[in-house]
Amino acid sequence: MLEKLKNEVYSANMKLTELGLVINTWGNVSGRDPETGLVVIKPSGVEYSELKPSDLPVLDLEGKIVEGDMRPSSDTPTHLALYRAFPCIGGVTHTHSMYAVAFAQAGRSIPALGTTHADYFPGDVPCTRPLTPSEIAGDYEAETGKVIVEAIEKIGADRMRAALVFSHGPFTWGQTAAESVDVSYVMEVIAEMAYRTEMLHFAGNSTPLMQNELLFKHFDRKHGPGAYYGQIKK
Repeated sequence: MLEKLKNEVYSANMKLTELGLVINTWGNVSGRDPETGLVVIKPSGVEYSELKPSDLPVLDLEGKIVEGDMRPSSDTPTHLALYRAFPCIGGVTHTHSMYAVAFAQAGRSIPALGTTHADYFPGDVPCTRPLTPSEIAGDYEAETGKVIVEAIEKIGADRMRAALVFSHGPFTWGQTAAESVDVSYVMEVIAEMAYRTEMLHFAGNSTPLMQNELLFKHFDRKHGPGAYYGQIKK
């Protein structure tokens, strides 16, 4: 079942290690089949070096295992919350990459400081609010998904394709599993750029924010209705 999607999600998971976004088993990628709505995700706690496409379980959007013998990622309820909230999402990535996690642990959004950031995100990459004690004690991973939805729903998941979970780490998404990994890599790079920029201004100086006009010019030339970056798709 969904062998093509399993191979795509497997490749996306393996790319996390190639890009240096994960160590040990600190990450997972999922993908959603647009026809059936079923989701394929990395199994929980399996080393990347031991992972095979056939290991990846298939689930419905409520988390019921449709196919597979392995337990899905513990972050599955977070992925499913995003899929249910935003039909435009076809792939989700979660990592514990260093610079993005540093911002999450500081409880800070990644500020939009330059055009590299603006090429991919139409403003600060938001950090969620802290989960309440009752949310943590309850269905923790599902509640994590809900606070991500809360943080980006006004912007739209088709424009803001990433969020940081307070004290936890980054989640990214895209139309495919592969695209969600690409967004994760870009976010880690711009998080490092933001960190280094702020270090240069650490000695009592505030970091200047880029003009909104420049921010939206760069984002919309790639992603807006009149986008003109790149080649025309045939």
